[in-house]
Amino acid sequence: MTSDADWQNKIYQGDSLTLLPTLPDNSIDLIVTSPPYADQRSNTYGGIHPDKYVEWFLPIAAQLKRVLKPEGSFILNIKERVVDGERHTYVLELIIALRKQGWFWTEEYMWHKKNSYPGKWPNRFRDGWERCLHFTKSKHFKMYQDAVRVPMGDWAQSRLKKLSETDKIRDESRVNSGFGKNISKWIDRDMAYPDNVLHLATECGNKSHSAVFPLELPSWFIKLFTQPGDVVLDPFLGSGTSAVAAIQLGRSYVGLEVKSEYVEIANQRVKSTKLPVSAIQPTLFLLDDDNLTSESDGEKEQKLFG
Repeated sequence: MTSDADWQNKIYQGDSLTLLPTLPDNSIDLIVTSPPYADQRSNTYGGIHPDKYVEWFLPIAAQLKRVLKPEGSFILNIKERVVDGERHTYVLELIIALRKQGWFWTEEYMWHKKNSYPGKWPNRFRDGWERCLHFTKSKHFKMYQDAVRVPMGDWAQSRLKKLSETDKIRDESRVNSGFGKNISKWIDRDMAYPDNVLHLATECGNKSHSAVFPLELPSWFIKLFTQPGDVVLDPFLGSGTSAVAAIQLGRSYVGLEVKSEYVEIANQRVKSTKLPVSAIQPTLFLLDDDNLTSESDGEKEQKLFG
């Protein structure tokens, strides 16, 4: 690879730790990936013991930090597993280790698998969720919140019919923590900002990989943290879902995948993916030390949360 843009919109076969050093510094707008979980996908990737997971991932994370732009984001889809009857702490240990490496653990999104089917274990229920951890290089990063707004929903029809005096002001708690919202600001609005729980079905149609996440998952984060023309990296590309999502949304992509059979599948999927007809430029929000600034009228929308 070179420092020129010819390294973009390609899928590279090889180990991430070997390929990442060939990418230019500060060249990636968003990293969104789902690496092999501890001792999972053993038939595909051999598995990594939970006790060794942090040690394995930290050198990769160091390279991800190098290639990510200063205002970029890193989304890590990961899940704990049960070992000897209890939850292993490798995900929590990884979060702490990444913070020590210089990452900001900015947010945690939860992927609720809304089509999760029942299961039976002697001491727990089936997992119906996975973590999507949001890391950044600083407290100042790009975020396009308008791009993921959702319809207000039926709650507004009943909740806004009769407002109390408290609903019309920014109420304060006894400890002055800013408890409560000015609910009246939601009147006559059609769209709202979502919460941090993503209700998405698991991937059912693509049987070519042992652990495929749904197209909507990387798509949501691509819309939230990038704009058309930005570069999206998936260092554990698998069958190419992140690359497909990037193409559909008018972004550039870079995919790294160690297995040749999945590189072939990913390239086939990429070739059959149509480019978008047009791309809408979303409103840019710059987040810095919990203060939000905007380059457009989106700032007025954000005041709903204050």
